[in-house]
Amino acid sequence: MIMDNFDSPFLYHRPKLDVQELKKSIVYKLIFSIGRSPREASKRDWLNATLYTARDLVTEGWISTASQARADDARRVYYLSMEFLIGRTLSNALIAEDVYSLTKEALSELNVDLEEIIAKEVDPGLGNGGLGRLAACFMDSIATLGLPGMGYGIRYEYGMFRQKIEDGRQVERPDAWLEKGAPWEFLRPSKRFHVSFGGNIHFEGKKCVWTPQEEVTALAYDQMIPGYKNDSASTLRLWSAHGGESFNLTEFNRGEHLAAVEARASSKNLSRVLYPDDSTWNGRELRLRQEYFLVSASLQDIIRRHKRVHNSLDNLADKVAIHLNDTHPALAIPELMRMLVDEEGFEWEKAWDITCSIFSYTCHTLMSEALETWPVEMMAKVLPRHLQMIFDINDHFLEYVRTYITTDNEFIRRVSLIEEGYQRKVRMGWLSVVGSHKVNGVAAIHSELMVKSTFADFARIYPERFTNVTNGITPRRWLAVANPQLAELFDKYIGQEWRCDLSQIKKLETVAHEKAFKESIADIKYVNKVKLADYVKRELGIELNPKALFDVQVKRIHEYKRQMLNVLHIVARYNAMLANPEKN
Repeated sequence: MIMDNFDSPFLYHRPKLDVQELKKSIVYKLIFSIGRSPREASKRDWLNATLYTARDLVTEGWISTASQARADDARRVYYLSMEFLIGRTLSNALIAEDVYSLTKEALSELNVDLEEIIAKEVDPGLGNGGLGRLAACFMDSIATLGLPGMGYGIRYEYGMFRQKIEDGRQVERPDAWLEKGAPWEFLRPSKRFHVSFGGNIHFEGKKCVWTPQEEVTALAYDQMIPGYKNDSASTLRLWSAHGGESFNLTEFNRGEHLAAVEARASSKNLSRVLYPDDSTWNGRELRLRQEYFLVSASLQDIIRRHKRVHNSLDNLADKVAIHLNDTHPALAIPELMRMLVDEEGFEWEKAWDITCSIFSYTCHTLMSEALETWPVEMMAKVLPRHLQMIFDINDHFLEYVRTYITTDNEFIRRVSLIEEGYQRKVRMGWLSVVGSHKVNGVAAIHSELMVKSTFADFARIYPERFTNVTNGITPRRWLAVANPQLAELFDKYIGQEWRCDLSQIKKLETVAHEKAFKESIADIKYVNKVKLADYVKRELGIELNPKALFDVQVKRIHEYKRQMLNVLHIVARYNAMLANPEKN
């Protein structure tokens, strides 16, 4: 084939960019990708043209990274998460590619303000809080370290909800973030997998046979996560649900138009909404289906990629590491077991050894009642084969406990993967621990409390399994992007190493009390407060004094966020300051 000698790292090396080249590229994208002339272009048109230009800059390193990973045949890490709160793309990409100032100058010569078009970018509705932001930070770190890694999530059509305040009350609107387009993503029509649900199981001797009742197609969309100044990028692959062949032409021709597309519309619900309301049985079932949709498509893709390089799955654990971000993707454990045992013909014990060597798990909560559980009745309906596999895993695990740990029935009841009671439930946190070789908390104190409380019994069984990985932040996002003036001040005093190693920020201690440094900090803070005051005046018509103390909580109003407590705390602090100004 003509492509046999194709070597992507040498495909193309862009010349050193200057302002004129960047201007040409942006205008070219505006005309030929957006279909607008510079005279007619809106701010969003300029935004998308600039996004396409930035995407081109990242793509070369992205292709090279994937090619290098294949050439090295290194072990790959796959990060499974129901959330990726990646934030706006443009500013982060321009900083990663070291062309932020250049782009600002190029756009300025085109009479376009970079800050204004950045503000027009839609925040992808792929996550909600800390869990999603942690996933995004990990992907950013993987890219910046140049590790062979990949993230998997769901391409939600609607985010959690869009908040509007009308007449002093919160009104929740759909977060239709995709309506404005998603120029940063790549559709992968060839990357599609069938995901099955329902049906029944039967045994042929010892072999369990699953006959599913429903089938949904998972279609891949790829997003690039650029590394910081290293010509590298990792991949975030998001799955969108499609009905496949579910359009019924016969019914449509009979005039039954809604019935003809009913199955297709139902299938698309799997990637419709981030966190569907789970206060009803149907809402919970949809959530269970979403979680399996993610892990089934992702594992099929991982196995396909491994088989493309290797002739056997015997070395799967040597080449694949899968991390579970919370319990949401925990169904990946019985799914991999099902694939190895039912589809690949592995002996159960061998498959279990491989599975435990592949998975690791991050626990995000200390409250056992907050860990996911699924009613056995629901799982039997939606995923009968996986429920049977979980029963088998539980039997194997409890036999180990009885043989090597204790025969105490109360202990065994506590660690069983199946919670007995009025409604039998599958404990997904327990499954995540039993099926992983490493379990970590998100901070030192959290990890310590985790083994003393929530997972104390499991720490007795697997003392070597628990470890700590402290949540960090992405300094590029939270300083270089969020507060560029402060980032530039740090560069001036301690250099740029902190951008890849945040521990370097400790060097600021030597200048923290210098008058010039403190004045610069105060000036930057004031400028940012002025920006916020201008925004509040523009959006709400409320004037703020930028010289006042600001106490800000940027979050949707939500029952579990306890915003009212924060407001009461502000009032209490203010009263305390008035009563004792010397102490406060």
